[in-house]
Amino acid sequence: QVQLVESGGGLVQPGGSLRLSCAASGILFRAYAMNWYRQTLGTQRDLVASVSIDSQTTYGDSVGGRFTISRDNAKNTVYLQMDSLKPEDTGVYYCETKSLSHSWISYWGQGTQVTVSS
Repeated sequence: QVQLVESGGGLVQPGGSLRLSCAASGILFRAYAMNWYRQTLGTQRDLVASVSIDSQTTYGDSVGGRFTISRDNAKNTVYLQMDSLKPEDTGVYYCETKSLSHSWISYWGQGTQVTVSS
């Protein structure tokens, strides 16, 4: 079955950096666009960044220029490099992809907590 496993979260001071990783299994990774979402307490999950199968990238308005999404198809892993972190970046970060045959079906990881605080 499809598994997405995030790692790399933690506590960081404002202005600091973190790199999140999402390891995928159960899919032909190179055929899937990959996304990172963020969820803060009591809110819906917001799309932070996306990478297409040919590594084209898009970003949410709040993170453009500070976050970088990338993928390594040899390692079946997608990354989110987060720089110049702000307290409002705090939240649980989820990796997500969609079924190729049924695009309304999403696969999610368990999430990794990022806390930006002094």
